[in-house]
Amino acid sequence: MRSSSAVLVVAVFLASAVEMVEALTVVVAVGVTRGWRSAVEGTVVAVLVLAGLVAAVGPALVHYVPLGTLRVVVGGLLLVFGLQWLRKAVLRSAGLKAKHDEDTIFQAHVDELSSVEGGGTGRDTTAFTVAFKGVFLEGLEVVVIVLTLGTTEHRLGLASVAALAAVVVVGTVGAVVARQLSGVPENALKAVVGVMLVSYGTFWTGEGIGVHWPGSDATILVLVAAYGAVAWVLGRVLSAERTGGERAGGVHVA
Repeated sequence: MRSSSAVLVVAVFLASAVEMVEALTVVVAVGVTRGWRSAVEGTVVAVLVLAGLVAAVGPALVHYVPLGTLRVVVGGLLLVFGLQWLRKAVLRSAGLKAKHDEDTIFQAHVDELSSVEGGGTGRDTTAFTVAFKGVFLEGLEVVVIVLTLGTTEHRLGLASVAALAAVVVVGTVGAVVARQLSGVPENALKAVVGVMLVSYGTFWTGEGIGVHWPGSDATILVLVAAYGAVAWVLGRVLSAERTGGERAGGVHVA
């Protein structure tokens, strides 16, 4: 497997896993509170709709959009997605942004759903709708990543398999551990995915505008290392500034 294919598989798998953990939080909350039948039905329908989007849009992008244009557009989208993920990860590592807590989110969903009348063993419109919306909205970002990475590399099938593997793994783990989702190192995963998406975005944007990268696909690994190092340094600097500010504030108050 080429280095670009390996990075593609890892990036799609991790990004899909992160989004599916968030979707699973919603589904488990719905199942526990309102009943599993409608929660599972809403989840299955959302997954089918998302798969249909990939099947409908992916081949059209490959066959009708010029490769150079596709690479520039895809590179730009990946940079936007990746920088958002990376920015949040750096701020969380520096203590400037609250970490994503699935247990807290789970309890919030449970409290909200418990206040709505209904639920039980039969079909529940509220449960179906909330589960569908949760999976569909989280899955849309996965679809964008699968389409952008898969179509640009002409490996839509490989990207789709990686995403499906993440869905199966997260779903299986979720079925076993149910509510115990806080053990998943989601914030660390988001940092890794952010670095990978930014690296891919840089690579494909450069390819689209005619940049000839030394080492071809191997450049992606260099970009991953470079962006990872920059993110780590930024996290350390911001953390030191926050700590210094807190100390200064403490002295001032005294």
